[in-house]
Amino acid sequence: MDEKRIIACLDIKDGSVVKGVNFVNLKEAGDPLALGQYYQESGADELAMLDITATVEGRKTFAELVTRIRSVVSLPITVGGGIKCVAEAQRLFDSGATKVSISSQAVLTPSLIDDLARTFGSERIVCAIDVRREAEGRWKVVTRGGREETALDALAWAEEAQRRGAGEILLTSMDCDGAKGGYDIELYQAVCSVLSIPVIASGGAGTMAHFVDVFTKTGVSAALGASIFHFHDVEIPKLKIFLQQCGIPMRMQMEGEAYHEP
Repeated sequence: MDEKRIIACLDIKDGSVVKGVNFVNLKEAGDPLALGQYYQESGADELAMLDITATVEGRKTFAELVTRIRSVVSLPITVGGGIKCVAEAQRLFDSGATKVSISSQAVLTPSLIDDLARTFGSERIVCAIDVRREAEGRWKVVTRGGREETALDALAWAEEAQRRGAGEILLTSMDCDGAKGGYDIELYQAVCSVLSIPVIASGGAGTMAHFVDVFTKTGVSAALGASIFHFHDVEIPKLKIFLQQCGIPMRMQMEGEAYHEP
């Protein structure tokens, strides 16, 4: 059985890590370099860095921040926020990103997924999909941090992203994000049932039991957490031990071990 992954997420706004509930009421959650080092030492399997401002002026600064974090972190890093073309993705890869994540721009220009996959390889392209529950068993894609509705069905869009070359889906329930009430199990069951590529569960983790639920009841390959880790509600080493005790295969960090990118 494949090992499951724990991903720590840094939402970056104006150079600081922030976190809110349902993507609003943002508050500072720490220094990105310090948190990056903390997650390296804590045994996180990957780091996600998402530029939630995604302004033209901020992209160069964000790329510089990726470079600084890469200098102290050897974990695989997925970087996203405002990528509109191959050149912008290349800048982030040059800064040290392992994978890039595209979200709103992929909805606006679906061929961007094809272009990035063709240029860099599907294994380096993540399609991030934010959704809101519309009815029982149905979710709609939203963009711009949940501020804009679309007519896209979440399952259909996930299938199209896979078909166009995305190597992984980062799926966030906007209804659950930051609320710490648990992952939307039905959502991940539904999406995993129509995909063959890995799915990352995002939005809702509040306890270690929530990670057990999403790993045992759905086919997700990884689970992402932000504030639950930033504010030490759950510590990753203890979480991994707990998950292993529950029969969930995890990659365990040995003392003194350094991570190296594949």
